[in-house]
Amino acid sequence: MPRLWNETIEEHRRAVRDTVLETTAALVAEQGLRAVTMSRIAEQSGIGRATLYKYFPDIESIMVAWHERQIGAHLDQLAELRDQAGTPGERLEAVLEAYAFIQQQRHGHGGEFSALLHRGDHVVHAEQHLRQFIRGLLAEGVQAGEVRDDVAPDELTSFCLHALAGAGTLTSKAAVKRLVAVTLSGLRPQS
Repeated sequence: MPRLWNETIEEHRRAVRDTVLETTAALVAEQGLRAVTMSRIAEQSGIGRATLYKYFPDIESIMVAWHERQIGAHLDQLAELRDQAGTPGERLEAVLEAYAFIQQQRHGHGGEFSALLHRGDHVVHAEQHLRQFIRGLLAEGVQAGEVRDDVAPDELTSFCLHALAGAGTLTSKAAVKRLVAVTLSGLRPQS
């Protein structure tokens, strides 16, 4: 099979998969997880049910795939902020603020929906990855004298993640920014 043909098939499969993920997420957000059917997803995605079943066996697998993609996008966003120019303290602030806003967006993911999405290995792996790179930023901040050195970076990482998880209950941008500021103040070197 010519290479161009393979790329075209892969692009088509990726487009169908992305459409199914977005359609399902929108339907679940509108109607709730229990109200959505595979038939409805196929219809709204513009594909046949048989085609849908070639991609996913059930709604749960679609939502888990959607969640994996969302987590990947969040980690990419945070990594981009971590890797930008600036002091370790500036980059840490950018990462923690973005993380807090991600937590705020998660606010609507409660109950059964949250239980479904947050039980997979992909979540554990993402949390480990997040911990490692925040810990790295904190260690850089300690070396630059911008982060306190009297508490181990692992402990500071836990402090940051737990403190900013509270952004999930906040309703305004200003409140999220205040929470980030309070968290950052706890990271500053003690004089």
